[in-house]
Amino acid sequence: MWYKPYGRTGKEISVVGFGGMRFDNIDDLDANAELLLYAHAKGINYFDTAPGYNAGKSEETFGVAFKQMPRESFYCSTKSNKADGDALRDDLEKSLRRMNVEKIDFFHIWCITGADQWPRRKAGGAIAAAVKAKDEGLIGHVAASLHITGAEICDIVHEGVLEGITIGYNVLNFPFRADALECAAEMDIGVVTMNPLGGGLIPGMTERLDFLRGPDDRSVVESAIRFNVSHPAITSALVGFTTKRHVDEAVAAVENFQPYDAEHVANLKSRIEEGFDNLCTQCGYCLPCPEGVEIPKFMESYNSKILGQGDQDIINRLKWHWGLSPEEARACVECGQCEDKCTQHLPIIERLKYIAGLGENR
Repeated sequence: MWYKPYGRTGKEISVVGFGGMRFDNIDDLDANAELLLYAHAKGINYFDTAPGYNAGKSEETFGVAFKQMPRESFYCSTKSNKADGDALRDDLEKSLRRMNVEKIDFFHIWCITGADQWPRRKAGGAIAAAVKAKDEGLIGHVAASLHITGAEICDIVHEGVLEGITIGYNVLNFPFRADALECAAEMDIGVVTMNPLGGGLIPGMTERLDFLRGPDDRSVVESAIRFNVSHPAITSALVGFTTKRHVDEAVAAVENFQPYDAEHVANLKSRIEEGFDNLCTQCGYCLPCPEGVEIPKFMESYNSKILGQGDQDIINRLKWHWGLSPEEARACVECGQCEDKCTQHLPIIERLKYIAGLGENR
């Protein structure tokens, strides 16, 4: 395994991290914990979760695994989205109990989805509470999970409170967060990336995205992981594993890998920048929809259009992959809640209308 320094913290982090959002069976804690143990045996030492992942079961799963791992051999990360300082402290203490640890190595101010969110967390006392918990030894390092533009992230990073950030970044949406990586490097803070595989989009469209592969890349998935970790400012890329085979593939992608050279990265960027940064990565923050519309599934299918495929491809993707029809998009009442919560600021309503129209044309 390849390890990188997490900013100025002195911690060496595996360049592939374990993202705890995507377990197949959230109720089988022992089986899921076994997957963590397998990843740890393969050299992965950074494990990231949150109180809300897998209906709250992810932290419990991590706790089952952590009891079986030497404490000095791994780093744990979790989060709180509370603005009130006391509420954040309550989240922290619950996470410590569920995860069976005495300290959260990297505790994140979670889900900053708009420029107004950081000032609210400061005003509510959340930032101060996290810093106080760090002084008490309950937190190793204060970080933030940010879903805003690169320029907005820079404003927060320059305040000097954070020792690390977690941001969405992959080979298809990298222009949106390029500024953030420059600021992180300037401030010498760690950067962990989420959705390096586009929330499952990249493995699902390997033929269309085959141009991403470098001459030594065995798969598009491998190239997507390598693209992330080749960036000198990125410490680790989180992968949401569901099987041991997925772990093996990710570990193999970085084993004895030399980062892409500048020419290869420049060639990739020139192919991507003009049309591929509007893709939905299925983060799910748009949910729940008050009308029950399964928004991420519709948006993932709409990605086919952005990737140059036709309307029938959208219909086929909905039918055969998700078991949905275009007509079901008509349930949208255009309340706008999803667009307010969308971390990528996508025109969800417009896209749902387009998909609904495909049903009318059949």
